Amino acid sequence: MIITDTHCHLYLPQFEQDLDDVLGRAAASGIKHIFLPAIDWPSIDAMANLNHPKITFYKMAGIHPCSVEDNLPIDDEKLFKLCSSDDFVAIGETGLDYYWSSDFVDEQKKSLRIHCDVARQTAKPIVLHNRDSTSDLLDIIEEEQDGRLTGVWHCFTGTVDEGKRALDLGLMLGVGGVATFKNGGVDKVLKHLPLDSLILETDAPYLTPAPNRGKRNEPAYIKLVAEKLAFIKDLSLQEIAEITTSNAFRLFDIEP
Repeated sequence: MIITDTHCHLYLPQFEQDLDDVLGRAAASGIKHIFLPAIDWPSIDAMANLNHPKITFYKMAGIHPCSVEDNLPIDDEKLFKLCSSDDFVAIGETGLDYYWSSDFVDEQKKSLRIHCDVARQTAKPIVLHNRDSTSDLLDIIEEEQDGRLTGVWHCFTGTVDEGKRALDLGLMLGVGGVATFKNGGVDKVLKHLPLDSLILETDAPYLTPAPNRGKRNEPAYIKLVAEKLAFIKDLSLQEIAEITTSNAFRLFDIEP
């Protein structure tokens, strides 16, 4: 069984002390593909240090909305040059975050549009962070969508209608630890959304799935998310692993 983690920050300091063990547990759990979204320029360089004989890593380039303040003005030429390289499979993560601060909303929106432009020019998907900003985020994607934009709403926590709108705009939905939370409500929404538009993610070291909430998240825990989605969709774990991996490969244009 092959499980794919489409969103994981293994380059962060939380993994410095035991990275080899973390990767060993991931490989032992059947995780053979891990996608690495960037949060700023230094994080892109840090990805180069990741390697494991049984895991393939896929890099992205982008500026997280919470990093926009420290990276103004956004260097669109640098972003385009990086994302044009075969070393990078996607643009992100980008998006909007109104939870931590509303001081740089205009700058976040401008950054998101820059990332959308790079995504269109490079014909690569965009990875979208969204926190307390769903309406604005989807409005901007609708404005930027010209038939060439693809991507994923990472850490999907929306309603059924918001999910369907995202799908209509050409996005997939990232299913992570929140789907396992007892009162999160995401599990109920996922029942009404098509499996062929869902991909699995951890967002490690964040959003640890139940029953491990409170601990640092890591790729091996994605099996808990897969098991929850299998329960929601009344399918086997094997089927969920195969379908979501196929969805991820289709989105990121990866040959099986």
